[in-house]
Amino acid sequence: MDKIIRCITSDGAVMVSAIDSTDIAYKASVIHHTSPVASAALGRLLSAASMMGAQLKSSKSTLNIRFEGDGELGAFMAVADSSGNVKGFVTNPDCPIAHYENGKLNVAQAVGAGIISVMKDFGEGEPYIGKIPIISGEIAEDITNYYATSEQIPTVCALGVLIDKDSSQVLLSGGLLIQLLPGADDSTIDRIEANVAKLDSVTTMLAKGLSALDMCKQALDGFEVEVLDEFEVKYVCGCSKDKIRSLIASMPKEEIQAMIDENHGAEANCRFCNKRYTFTENELEELLKKK
Repeated sequence: MDKIIRCITSDGAVMVSAIDSTDIAYKASVIHHTSPVASAALGRLLSAASMMGAQLKSSKSTLNIRFEGDGELGAFMAVADSSGNVKGFVTNPDCPIAHYENGKLNVAQAVGAGIISVMKDFGEGEPYIGKIPIISGEIAEDITNYYATSEQIPTVCALGVLIDKDSSQVLLSGGLLIQLLPGADDSTIDRIEANVAKLDSVTTMLAKGLSALDMCKQALDGFEVEVLDEFEVKYVCGCSKDKIRSLIASMPKEEIQAMIDENHGAEANCRFCNKRYTFTENELEELLKKK
């Protein structure tokens, strides 16, 4: 089971979240039949969304991050709840593979230029929506820029997904979110910058057997560290036939009648888990009777 750990320095100056999201990224790749570069992009975003969602205070809150680039990947999105559970989709899961000269997957090329939208729904009142340009397409740099631009929180985000070159399966996935809080002074900033410069990549740390807590401690080397919380996270889609039925029931009578006349029923496909739900003519007629 995947896990998030959140730590803070004893002086309250720095907070770090770390996630091992290997099962989440693997499940997403299986559900959506993603190419290696699509697996890498979606896996990174799922890790980021999970850590960011876990920072939401209300149990009713949700976080939605959507990348809309002009690359061949198309739009892709992750949705997380306040427990860090997450789901996502990608428009073009068969996105062609491109590599950098060093052999690493060129996620930035697949994403392209465009817009990132971040929506925080707190379960009441108007949701917060922030939109910024994609500056990198490598996901982690864009999350870092989002915090600096939209929330004015100095942040370092590191994300990684390791794909097996032979089987194209997800082997490892995880992330780090390092954030300076108002109590951070110049010496704290200097120490964090030095620590970040020494850090291995997320997938290298995971491959070495480091846990999420180990990653937090490496990022906070030289500080007294307190664990804020630790919890399991997973890929979860809460769709159901009842929810789809309610959605259809909210449609105008004319549209439901058209489903009956033209298609003799209806079929819906969840974009997050690929489950299919079918409704017979009789089921649709029952919905019409209640309108």
